[in-house]
Amino acid sequence: MVETILTSKWANRFIWAAIIQGGIAFVITMLIVLPFLTPSPSRVIASGSAGTWFFVGYISYIIVGVIAVAVTALFYQHLEVHLRRTYSGFRNVLAWLHFILMNVGAAGATWLLMVAGYIGGTALLPTAVGGGGLSPGEVHQLIGGYVEPIGYFIILGGLGVLLGGIGYIIGYIQKP
Repeated sequence: MVETILTSKWANRFIWAAIIQGGIAFVITMLIVLPFLTPSPSRVIASGSAGTWFFVGYISYIIVGVIAVAVTALFYQHLEVHLRRTYSGFRNVLAWLHFILMNVGAAGATWLLMVAGYIGGTALLPTAVGGGGLSPGEVHQLIGGYVEPIGYFIILGGLGVLLGGIGYIIGYIQKP
């Protein structure tokens, strides 16, 4: 008897995305812990205030950009392999939108948070340690423009998750 091994094209795509996002997270981690930049991102994070944006962006990137993308692969694996529901037509479009919008939204929002946090945190640090020595009001002027684009990327990512969820539910309730 020959056993057929089923694979999930969408689970594979999400796993590869998680691997790539994980590699990027590794590079970001090296930038934080090794002295490549002056001032170092670890100093910016430790100083709090605007540097907290960097920390929130970094942790959110690991949670959403890496872990959530990898876990999403399990949903597709379950639907395509265990329940034998194939993706085609409209549901395939929904899966592509899920894949693209979730990954772009997660990366865009979190990377902008990290950039704004580094810029703002650096600007708040004393000049003696490589900072700008600016006041919180001056820093607000520097990073305030990041708020709306971050929000748009969050909406984009959320829309991707919603559309993927709709495709998943449609596939789940349909007969194989």
